[in-house]
Amino acid sequence: MAEMSKQELADAVVKMVTDAAGIKKFKSMDIVKQMVQQYGDSGVDKKMAKTVIKEAVNEGRLVYTYFGGSFVEVPHREGSAND
Repeated sequence: MAEMSKQELADAVVKMVTDAAGIKKFKSMDIVKQMVQQYGDSGVDKKMAKTVIKEAVNEGRLVYTYFGGSFVEVPHREGSAND
């Protein structure tokens, strides 16, 4: 299978977290394991998955939260920020 680019993997990570928003919270390692399991035959390894998560957080597409453990989530919008 063809190599997966970091951008494609980042989009897959953000989609997975977005689809589960409000239903399930993912720990960083849960995302890494899922991506390696799902896309490992496309050249995705743990290092690449960790890097993609960090880059998505730095870009503001995802955020780290802490509620009894560290989680990766979609950024929340405050009610007053909605137009």
